[in-house]
Amino acid sequence: MFDTLGADIYKTWSDDQRKDEIAKLVAGYRSGLTLQIVFQMASAIAGSPESAREILATLITAEERHLIVGRLKGEEQTLAASFLM
Repeated sequence: MFDTLGADIYKTWSDDQRKDEIAKLVAGYRSGLTLQIVFQMASAIAGSPESAREILATLITAEERHLIVGRLKGEEQTLAASFLM
């Protein structure tokens, strides 16, 4: 049930609105929000993990993405790499 929370609303949003909302998630990450929540919510807002990856790539520099993935270990690193690399 909670996996699709808001999915119907997100479908009505423009691409710019989706990008703006995902940008807020990125800002939240920089303030302490967990990456798992960022990735889950970004996927829901964007409509798919693939679309979320594209938007995240425009919002986070390649250097920062590499730093994020590099400092993680195990499953967290694998998840981050799948979204950021």
